[in-house]
Amino acid sequence: MINPRYIKILIILTIVTVFELSIKTTQAQSEDKYVVVLSMDAFRWDYTTITSTPVLDSIATIGVKAQSFKPAFPTLTFPNHYSLATGLYPDNHGIVSNNFYDDSLKAVYRIGDRVSVEDGRFYGGEPIWVTAEKQGMISASFYWVGSEAPIQGIQPTYWKKYDGNVSFENRIDTVIAWLQKPEDKRPHLIMFYFDEPDAIAHKFGPGAPQVNTMVTYLDSLVGVFIKKINALPIGNKINFIIVSDHGMAETSSERVIDLSKYIKKEWVSRSHGGNPSVIIKTAANCEDSILTALSTVKNLKSWKTSEVPERLHYGKNPRTMDILVLADINWVIGWNSKNKSFKGGAHGYDNNEPDMLGIFYAIGPDFKNGYLHKQIEGVDLYPLLTKLLNLKPAITDGKLLNTLDMLK
Repeated sequence: MINPRYIKILIILTIVTVFELSIKTTQAQSEDKYVVVLSMDAFRWDYTTITSTPVLDSIATIGVKAQSFKPAFPTLTFPNHYSLATGLYPDNHGIVSNNFYDDSLKAVYRIGDRVSVEDGRFYGGEPIWVTAEKQGMISASFYWVGSEAPIQGIQPTYWKKYDGNVSFENRIDTVIAWLQKPEDKRPHLIMFYFDEPDAIAHKFGPGAPQVNTMVTYLDSLVGVFIKKINALPIGNKINFIIVSDHGMAETSSERVIDLSKYIKKEWVSRSHGGNPSVIIKTAANCEDSILTALSTVKNLKSWKTSEVPERLHYGKNPRTMDILVLADINWVIGWNSKNKSFKGGAHGYDNNEPDMLGIFYAIGPDFKNGYLHKQIEGVDLYPLLTKLLNLKPAITDGKLLNTLDMLK
């Protein structure tokens, strides 16, 4: 468990450096810009109001903060990180869940399977590092979804194979080392990833004191990173963006729906996804039987994928199969669920749910000072990055107009 005293020391040492960065960025020149994006998995939009986050609070004071950051549906890690990278909804980039089946490839994609994660055939669209590399810009990724696979035959110049045992401090040091490379080898775009507070919130639930401690610790690490940026000769040319892929909701064993109680095994050809959303390929002529059986079940919704509400931007991709089943917020769905007592957290729910919203903070030479922006969507990040780096964007679902107000 993280020592709270250690966190306080880090905060004292780093919070002033955030304000130093604000002073430096006003002196930055317009050319030769750099962008670093940090994603902190499942950092919910309101965590900063629940526990101590002085560094993020100070960035909001001297940089830009969005009221919230709306993920794409389903509000899961892999679909949303790839949406952040491409500016496309999952229906359009193809990573439609954390696991799914592709009929044309006759293959299953699973987030824990190295073969599928590194298979570029699963990934559609054009992630920002491919856009950069195609236009002669060096890029780097430390664990961003999609960067471990050649997409259009291209990967970032520098990238890492995922290893959750690498500490956050070591990840920061590697990013700084990339920024210290000689100019002709230095990346101008860097994406890096922390897998917290997702893991601890899944275990204890988003309202747990352990999550509050982790959030404050992560906040202090943001301060450490900014302090290290300040020490770089190019520090005043770096735009630093902090986002999260989705939020987190409370769950418990008192709110579990066992789909096997309503759906006969022979009605299902395949099912993928997982709590709280499941996609189903039905057996022949069984689609209506499944939908009829689920129509009377409380605390969940189900649709033919061709009839999913348009606002979810989901269901047209063949990988979404025939039926989408989605639990109401705070409810859990599964197959053959065991009566095991638990309390924890989950995400994947309707992206209109407040608990699913994430964060967006930004500081650097191109961002306004003390600017509170309205809610933006995750798909809006890609066009913003191309603007900051002066790159010609690919076609996306996101819109630059949605973020222009935050720029000087």
